Amino acid sequence: MTDALASDRTGNPAPLGLMGFGMTTVLLNLHNAGFFPLDSMILGMGIFYGGLAQVLAGIMEWKKGNTFAATAFTSYGMFWLSLVALVTLPKAGLGLTGPGKDFAMPAYLVMWGIFTAVLFIGTLRLNRALQVVFGSLTLLFALLAIGDASGNEAIAKFAGWVGIFCGASAIYTGLAQVLNEVYGKTVWPLGPVAKR
Repeated sequence: MTDALASDRTGNPAPLGLMGFGMTTVLLNLHNAGFFPLDSMILGMGIFYGGLAQVLAGIMEWKKGNTFAATAFTSYGMFWLSLVALVTLPKAGLGLTGPGKDFAMPAYLVMWGIFTAVLFIGTLRLNRALQVVFGSLTLLFALLAIGDASGNEAIAKFAGWVGIFCGASAIYTGLAQVLNEVYGKTVWPLGPVAKR
């Protein structure tokens, strides 16, 4: 078993997961901030890059023995797939209704916020870049839940800007890992945390 781990020469799947999450998050939150309507571009990204690519990255991280990344990427990939389902299933003529104006959607967002807050605690042992991603994502879920529950458009638009920042920080983190590996040195810093 040790020899198999020592000879693991597979690539790092984290940049794929971070890019799938980051780019899809930026696009959805450009919508939330009011730049364009929710359309098939966002839903397509949610299914394929935010959804399937992250699930694949999570499976690859599981194979590498990285529980944190396997849990995060697989879960957020499923988040994107479930979010697309929440938007599209009610419109598919199957007799299903979307989350009502009550607390169904805020409850969904709160659950994801709690999950993200716990993962944020895990990033305290990883690096500053991931702390920014998970910290801003926790804030994003809280704002989206509050905005959705209250119907306050100002909060929803502000959440969009937080989401753009969150997605951009994930893109930075993913591309930093790619560039740092390609150049064999720190090109874009990730802010390593001292292990105790």
